[in-house]
Amino acid sequence: MAESKTKYRETRFCEKCGNRTEWKPVEGNSVLVETCPICGHHMFRNSKPCAGALILDAGKLLLIKRDIEPFKDFWDIPGGFLEESEHPRDGAIRETKEEAGVEIEPTEILGIFLDLYEGQGVTHNTYYIAKVIGGRAIAGEESKDVGWFEIDDLPENIAFPNHANEVLRLLREKLKDSLK
Repeated sequence: MAESKTKYRETRFCEKCGNRTEWKPVEGNSVLVETCPICGHHMFRNSKPCAGALILDAGKLLLIKRDIEPFKDFWDIPGGFLEESEHPRDGAIRETKEEAGVEIEPTEILGIFLDLYEGQGVTHNTYYIAKVIGGRAIAGEESKDVGWFEIDDLPENIAFPNHANEVLRLLREKLKDSLK
């Protein structure tokens, strides 16, 4: 039987007819797909698109302290879920303004990372390196604090550690390489 890369295999219900779904292979595909045995509707569980910004100013990185779950009271990279048809670059700019009060200009993509998000499934996170072009760093609706940190002296309680620690490690390496 085909194996799925999907992390969530709990039984759910069809979004069209409400019947209990099953995991079945789709013809010509080796991935298991959530399928309704009554109406035949396939429900693909795609990752949720997100974007974030690694904002650098005077050699320091801007982080926000979350005021919402999951990871309430943990430090986080500004970012979040994209709106429908929103480009990741625009989402990173919007989320940063909402969460940290600053206007940014993304200068390059650091990378794309997958993670599990409580209650949302898998997230597909695009991270940009960015610089501040306006505003003042202040906490937004979903954050309770903002802070500028030396890249080698970051707080221990980082939100979404499954991917954020890798993001921060790669940023640290990139910054050290640029000083050579």
